[in-house]
Amino acid sequence: MRRAGAPFTTLRWLRLAVVAEPSELRVSGGAEGVTGEPAGGVAMSHGHSHGGGGCRCAAEREEPPEQRGLAYGLYLRIDLERLQCLNESREGSGRGVFKPWEERTDRSKFVESDADEELLFNIPFTGNVKLKGVIIMGEDDDSHPSEMRLYKNIPQMSFDDTEREPDQTFSLNRDITGELEYATKISRFSNVYHLSIHISKNFGADTTKIFYIGLRGEWTELRRHEVTICNYEASANPADHRVHQVTPQTHFIS
Repeated sequence: MRRAGAPFTTLRWLRLAVVAEPSELRVSGGAEGVTGEPAGGVAMSHGHSHGGGGCRCAAEREEPPEQRGLAYGLYLRIDLERLQCLNESREGSGRGVFKPWEERTDRSKFVESDADEELLFNIPFTGNVKLKGVIIMGEDDDSHPSEMRLYKNIPQMSFDDTEREPDQTFSLNRDITGELEYATKISRFSNVYHLSIHISKNFGADTTKIFYIGLRGEWTELRRHEVTICNYEASANPADHRVHQVTPQTHFIS
């Protein structure tokens, strides 16, 4: 492997992912070839660097748009009637950012925070979800979220509840096209029936604005099992066990 600073090329269609020693290179590649830079971040052809925040571009999976839209189809598995967005400036606007991936650039639907920069989404699913990735799309200014904290299976979360340790935290980059995905730790999010997304800060504006939240993963239908409840008495209550008295009759045969 060449040292940092030396240009290099590889065969077309080669896929390569090498994490080198600090003095060497981190390399990533795709269908069009391989690019490299000094360790500390992976340079992508779309012009931004991915550090340790678990961020990658949806476009990097090389899926056609229709398949990519299906991948972010978990919005169909949200119980929208019970979805809550705390601190939204317009009631019900938080539901509007959960929409098809193909409609993510529709800026007529968005949510903006009210009293400060924080937003808290309580998202109930209609089954069990294995959450694999999240997209947060905002404005190209300081109102874009800069930190996202995820909590699983805590229904009706309030801002007071966000004092507890989140299941995962992400530092966000500005994303105005809905292309950056933040990959979750699947071992922590493999059995989720309720997801809370806490937008804790932005890049310095008084309020936060979000146009699209994409959720990628797998959904499994909840299976309901009927349970028969049996009550066992330690001692019988005579009032509950009435016995009709029978008067004996004697019949004589002559």
